[in-house]
Amino acid sequence: MRSNNVVGIVFSNTSDKSLPELTSNRTMASVPIGGKYRAIDFTLSNFSNSGINNVCIIANKNFISLMDHVGSGKAWDLSKRRSGLSVLPPYDGKDNSNMLEMIYNIKDYLEQCNEEYVLICNSNFITNVDYTELFDFYEEKKAEAVLVYTNVKAPDGIERPMVIKKDENDKVEQVFITPDVKGVCPITLGTLLVSKKILFDMITDSLSKNETNEKIFIRSMTQKHNTYAFENKGYCATITSMKEYFNVNMDLMDAEVRKELFQSERPIYTKVRDDTPCQYGLSSSVKHSLISQGCVIKGTVENCVLSKGVYIDEGAVVKNSIIMQDTKIGKDVNLNYVVIDKDVIVNDGRSLMGYESYPVYISKKSNV
Repeated sequence: MRSNNVVGIVFSNTSDKSLPELTSNRTMASVPIGGKYRAIDFTLSNFSNSGINNVCIIANKNFISLMDHVGSGKAWDLSKRRSGLSVLPPYDGKDNSNMLEMIYNIKDYLEQCNEEYVLICNSNFITNVDYTELFDFYEEKKAEAVLVYTNVKAPDGIERPMVIKKDENDKVEQVFITPDVKGVCPITLGTLLVSKKILFDMITDSLSKNETNEKIFIRSMTQKHNTYAFENKGYCATITSMKEYFNVNMDLMDAEVRKELFQSERPIYTKVRDDTPCQYGLSSSVKHSLISQGCVIKGTVENCVLSKGVYIDEGAVVKNSIIMQDTKIGKDVNLNYVVIDKDVIVNDGRSLMGYESYPVYISKKSNV
């Protein structure tokens, strides 16, 4: 299967409800990751690195920051004279809140695409995967559809996880929804490779019966069509709650995780914001942290992720926290297990403390 015979579809809002704190003013796709990236950067980079030249992002609401971030797709080499990157918001009063209805609503758009196959992904996966291996797997198995899965413990906050049962030839025998399983198991979170014809036939049939649940739809597809399971063996994290979001960012300080995610042969691209180098005061102390450009640090920072333009004043002690863009931390502030959104001011002498399993969240543009 040629990579340029596949159109990529990304859902930008489907997981918003699992992270309401950060998605009240943005989509899940534009949630900051690691101080420098957005969640959608990983999906778009995987598409681009695998040779997929035509990508559409289906948006529902709060997509201004997403559109500002992705622009024309130039950062991911998706700014093409033909095909390229498209952001498809709701139009003509049509609903973009359900996966099946979203795809059906853009049927005219997809029919105009020359590609025969579609690769459907959500935007809350943090992984680096080579989809050319998936395309080879599809042809090798003579499959009609392929589900991508990973062997993990079900993430906290995920609603009704889907667990795959497959045979020794990787053919899917059954998809269980919310099974009574413990520990690590083969979980699929909706990444699907299928032909446009099969996809539209299945969706039309489901909607005609008023069956709009996407998980029931996927299970039905495995029962009606020759469906196989492809394992993503690398690092794969899913943002399904504030706890999981915090854990993903903390994982990025692990050298082995960074080695898996940020590979020279398959880079993760993002929109570039030119800024000054970081400035460190004479009394500053920084340990085991990810610091972005434009930060000014005069206090103590340990085990933290700092986005661009963060200012930390003298005497401040910030530990185990995620501080987003252009936030100002005053003198003698004490923060531990805190997630602070962008453009926040934390005044002098304030003290905020959460816990590893329950980090405190401070909303965008707050004055604490």
